[in-house]
Amino acid sequence: MKVQPGVSKSKKAQQKDPHMISSMGTMRIGPEFKSRISEHEGKILALATRSVVTLPPTATVMEAIKIMTEKRFRRIPITNAGTRRLEGVVTSVDIIDFLGGGRKNLLVENRFKGNLLAAINEEVRQIMETNIPYLNDQADFKDAVSMMIERKRGGLPIVNNDMQVVAIFTERNAIELMGGIVTSRTVDEYMTKNVKMVSTETPIGQAAKVMVDNWLRRLPVVKDGIFAGIITSTDIVHFLGRGDAFSKLTTGNIHEALDQPVGSIVSKELIWTEPGTDLGKAMEIMLEKKIGSLPILENGLIRGIITERDFLRSLNEPGK
Repeated sequence: MKVQPGVSKSKKAQQKDPHMISSMGTMRIGPEFKSRISEHEGKILALATRSVVTLPPTATVMEAIKIMTEKRFRRIPITNAGTRRLEGVVTSVDIIDFLGGGRKNLLVENRFKGNLLAAINEEVRQIMETNIPYLNDQADFKDAVSMMIERKRGGLPIVNNDMQVVAIFTERNAIELMGGIVTSRTVDEYMTKNVKMVSTETPIGQAAKVMVDNWLRRLPVVKDGIFAGIITSTDIVHFLGRGDAFSKLTTGNIHEALDQPVGSIVSKELIWTEPGTDLGKAMEIMLEKKIGSLPILENGLIRGIITERDFLRSLNEPGK
């Protein structure tokens, strides 16, 4: 199909003439979808991100928030300060869970009585995940993709024989292989159709809870039923890391910040595509725009959403 570039600037424009953002470059026909995967078997380190930032368990939650904000990371491996051995991982979802989204928030409510400034100075070891999957530096590409799907992880630390972190392999690393290749498969085959959404008036804290309760990293945002953007766990972390949350405080209680509406932090640039878009083209759009998901719109209404994890599923299907 031919993809027309465009930007939706307003609700009115979107209702009458919904356009999709696309790559301005020419789609690379290149090798076959399956062939591109087979080229990289056994080369996990060649595909992974080698410049890994780690933190010790004694680092504060605020330090993790600042690094995620500055580096635009979703996850940070936690390593022993002396041996540099992997001890855990903290993600953007762990942080929103801690600050209001889920069970980890009990620590904030019980120990810190909801005080945001006190909570963010807690040690990151209190919220990091310790039962984490990881890859050996000799891992195979296909095994890495299978593990990420099975364990529902967006990234895996890669360690050497001494359990020291040498790289990290993410969903983004995987789909960089495929962006722009014609796959002969459409987004309709892999998108999630029963999409959980929030409105522009939904409190940030409530959106965070929906994410944590449903193992989601992002939610489409609607206004009067019309697509208005995407909010991600990373957006909420950046809201905290930039200091925006603290400007909303008068008593110091975290709920003052998280009661702000989702519409106050959602991106104003609307990036989406339509049913029938080739999977490779959708990946190319996401890579170009540096986003982790792409809503599928028809007549201004959300029909589904496709994410980096959905692309992993397409890579992992036997016989394809």
